[in-house]
Amino acid sequence: MIHKTAIVDPKAKISANVNIGPYTIIGPNVEIGEDTDINSHVSIAGYTKIGKKNKIYPFASIGNNPQDLKYKGEKSVLEIGNCNTIREYVSINPGTDGGGGLTKIGNNCLLMVSSHVAHDCVIGDNVILVNNVAIGGHVQIDNNAIIGGNSAVHQFIRIGKFAMIGGMCAVIRDVIPYGLVHGNRSVLQGINLIGLRRNNISNQDIALLSNAYKEIFKSENLSENLKNLSEDIKKNDLVTEILKFIHQDKKRPICTPFLK
Repeated sequence: MIHKTAIVDPKAKISANVNIGPYTIIGPNVEIGEDTDINSHVSIAGYTKIGKKNKIYPFASIGNNPQDLKYKGEKSVLEIGNCNTIREYVSINPGTDGGGGLTKIGNNCLLMVSSHVAHDCVIGDNVILVNNVAIGGHVQIDNNAIIGGNSAVHQFIRIGKFAMIGGMCAVIRDVIPYGLVHGNRSVLQGINLIGLRRNNISNQDIALLSNAYKEIFKSENLSENLKNLSEDIKKNDLVTEILKFIHQDKKRPICTPFLK
């Protein structure tokens, strides 16, 4: 159902059973998947593709031009997966030439009121952005991560899977998978034990991961700590993910338990 006051460009591709509420505006290059529910006063623009069964609340701004002074009107894309909830006043920008031209959000994510996803971000599945979270450009957030309210994530940051960022954090360094972070200038506080248990990770794996964490971050000399890590610990799949994350090419340093 499309409300009579909604403005939907005839070139837009609207699938079956899509609900579009009053005063919503949808541009010509927008695609919306089946069973998506779009409330009133939503703006969806640009080359934006939205999947199935999404719920979009009033005053969300989706696919409008990137907030990047280098952007000169070139074609850029925003892709949003399935079954996401996008609450009031959320803003999501498409990509830019400098970041590959694509912003992408996975499935089953919850973007709470007034959260912002900037250009060229890649966000995985089951990610939660709590109220007023600001995600800078070129950020990568892996599956099942949670970013606490009023936190800001600096551009080019990577946040690993199942990481938990506390409220009112300024995240200026990469956060390892399963990491628990809080503080004004974010400091790694340990492993996200609650998140691991909620996702049925075995106690044996949690204990081994905790031991690995202690060894990896036992001193500020991260390279030396990694070099001395035992082979038995390295064999664990969860530990392997953390080591791979640390060794990947990156633009920001790794968040550690040590203030710098």
